[in-house]
Amino acid sequence: MSCSCGSGKGGKTAGCNNNGACQTGGCNKMNVFDWLSNMDMPKEEKFDIVEIRFKGGRKEFFRNSEKLHLTTGDAVIVEVPNGHHLGHVSLQGELVRLQMQKKKVANDHEIKKIYRLAHQRDLEKHQEVQKRESPTLYRGREIIQQLKLDMKLSDIEYQSDNTKATFFYSAEDRVDFRELIKLLATEFRIRVEMRQISLRQEAGRLGGIGVCGRELCCSTWLGDFKNVATSAARYQNLSLNPSKLSGQCGRLKCCLNYELETYMEALEHIPKVEGPLLTERGEAQLQKTDIFRKIMWFGFKEDSNWYPLNVDRVNEILRLNREGKKPATLTEDAAIIKQPIAKLNSDLESLDRKFKINAGKRPQGGGNQPNRNKNRGNKPTNQNNPNRPRPNQENPNQPGSTPTNRNRPKPNRPRPNPNRQGPNPNNPNSKKD
Repeated sequence: MSCSCGSGKGGKTAGCNNNGACQTGGCNKMNVFDWLSNMDMPKEEKFDIVEIRFKGGRKEFFRNSEKLHLTTGDAVIVEVPNGHHLGHVSLQGELVRLQMQKKKVANDHEIKKIYRLAHQRDLEKHQEVQKRESPTLYRGREIIQQLKLDMKLSDIEYQSDNTKATFFYSAEDRVDFRELIKLLATEFRIRVEMRQISLRQEAGRLGGIGVCGRELCCSTWLGDFKNVATSAARYQNLSLNPSKLSGQCGRLKCCLNYELETYMEALEHIPKVEGPLLTERGEAQLQKTDIFRKIMWFGFKEDSNWYPLNVDRVNEILRLNREGKKPATLTEDAAIIKQPIAKLNSDLESLDRKFKINAGKRPQGGGNQPNRNKNRGNKPTNQNNPNRPRPNQENPNQPGSTPTNRNRPKPNRPRPNPNRQGPNPNNPNSKKD
């Protein structure tokens, strides 16, 4: 993952200066790209409210009343009730104004301020405080089991001044944790704040990898959790299997809502079949619907085959049924759907016959063809002569034939001597050997 902490002068990483190894909960966790950072803005006063990120992707707004020169990723000390806390700058400028409008946060005196930039001593103290979180989490779960409270402690965040700890928990019902707060405050000598979160928020704080192979949406970019109903899976023709539709939080996956609007628009052109289609052959039940191809499959009880029907045919059969009429069968529309495939098969058959006819023909040509061997000259071709000898596979003695058994050994024949001269008919003294 690339670092989100802006670039300084000379191409060096600004902000936390860790070159992609952020210790602020991960550079990819609830990250925001400032697309206005390199644009020339009108000469107006810069918006003085900054978005600060804390542990687990939690973000809040603070006012830069001291006019500090901040860069994305800078560690700052901010004001919190009864103390101070350390956070990192995640966004500034005009985009913060838009974020406040989106989250309906008022720009009033209730917004806390930024004290200063964090020093090295502040960072070291913050790391020491973070080391207390894991032991406190384990000990807190043991105390909850002893008190037999129906709640799940998921995460703990210590304040940088080591005076307060926030315990994040999830529960189905309301929990009376007054006794728990007393035991925790006595055990760890801090002020305790209990904050209940939903199961989706818990999964976002813990993080993980989804079945798609990517990081969880709730831990990377998704901040607003909308209601996800089972009807979203039913509209998309998904199997109503809880193990496949549930995420790591145990609730329905948020990604079921991503493509729901597209499916709803496509379903406007699909007829609603509340009962079976009545035909003379019998009743045809709806088995499957391809929403985007607009094809619906129907099947009879006594037949295991499914018959694809387009939307126009289904509307026609529904109209006939409302009029009290029954079509003969569903195969009429099946022939219409299979018409392009049948046409393609006929074209392939005609093309195949054409190749077979051309394969039986011999290449035709007239005149003398040039011989590749320049020493022999040109020889006349007799391809057009029907009486020319053709290879015969059955008779190997015929000229021009090829032997059927290529591995058969050839007889040893004496080769002619090129230096030897034949008998001269004009010389009576020459004899034949």
